[in-house]
Amino acid sequence: MKLLAAATLSLLVTKSAFAAIHNFEAGPDAQERLQTALIEAEPGDTVQIGEGRFELTDGLSLDVDRVTVAGAGADATVLDFTNQQGAGEGLYVTSDDVVLRDFAIENTTGDGIKSKDADRITYTGLRVEWTGGPSPDNGAYGIYPVESTHVLVQNSIVRGASDAGIYVGQSDQIVVRHNVVEQNVAGIEIENSYNADVYENAVSQNTGGILVFDLPNLPQMGGHSVRVFRNAIADNNTDNFAPEGNIVAGVPAGTGIMVMANRNVHIFENALTDNGSASVMIVAYRQPFEDENYNPLPRDVVVRDNVQNNAGYAPDFAGGAELAAAMGGRIPPIFWDGNGTGIVVNENTPVLSLGLTRPGQPVTEAQPAPADLRSDSVPAEPEAVVLPDSMAFANE
Repeated sequence: MKLLAAATLSLLVTKSAFAAIHNFEAGPDAQERLQTALIEAEPGDTVQIGEGRFELTDGLSLDVDRVTVAGAGADATVLDFTNQQGAGEGLYVTSDDVVLRDFAIENTTGDGIKSKDADRITYTGLRVEWTGGPSPDNGAYGIYPVESTHVLVQNSIVRGASDAGIYVGQSDQIVVRHNVVEQNVAGIEIENSYNADVYENAVSQNTGGILVFDLPNLPQMGGHSVRVFRNAIADNNTDNFAPEGNIVAGVPAGTGIMVMANRNVHIFENALTDNGSASVMIVAYRQPFEDENYNPLPRDVVVRDNVQNNAGYAPDFAGGAELAAAMGGRIPPIFWDGNGTGIVVNENTPVLSLGLTRPGQPVTEAQPAPADLRSDSVPAEPEAVVLPDSMAFANE
């Protein structure tokens, strides 16, 4: 047994010897040196970026599995793309089992950090920011994982994205937690994805706080099983600065949470304060589409046990001001367009229904009225997302 234990220990030490730390410090030729480190890294390696501001002129890419890219902190290690050429990402990851941690990316022309088909990816302790404040010229997405299974985004800060600060699309098994997202068009967006937990995030000063959408004509559709809970969602009243034509360009300023055309979405135990249009909006997809497999209706959406205060006082959608005036100066905090099935609101919060009966129906045909959506028959809550133990920080 002692010989076996000794042999096992020797094997573990030998294997660990193959993992290298590539230290990267400030100095000339930062672009070339950092990209070379990312190319030459082997599985298990760490690319360790030191303190300082690194001025980069082109995007970086990583396509090696099991690599950690680590800085000295989100305020200490800054990758500055202010002079970036072209419209690419700051960092583009296409490999599995990657950890991105403790550094900042500023002022990219395109997205901040994008990962695609990168399973078991962890974003933690990051800052992605456009330092000039909200502008349609900012990159679209801050933290942007797509087409992946097992995604963790935590303890990060995103400011200024002209689409979504944190966007997870066409993915499965997702955790977004403990982040600060502010001054984006959408703070957090879960789109065409399955099984997501979005919790304990601070979401403020965006146009819309948290969006759960499903759109047509994408490789993965039928988004479902999303829990949005214990978030602080306040003062999301920034004027919409998305470039014209973006889907989020239609999100009204003052939206706390919006669910569009998604299924089995549970919204509970959030603090929703000072969102001028509505605390929660539940709507159908309104644009024309030809995808026969797409369902534009919200289904099995549950709103319960939230703390809500001061919403609906400045509705930023067509006819909203007139509707608010007719209702004494504000509309109810929860807004439903009238489409969909299994919509349940089990809390003492007023609900306004527009009374629409089909997607794309003109708002001029609306018949707005208070709605009582309380029910004893509640769609089953999605199970909690459990990430693999192999992922860094997975189940903290």
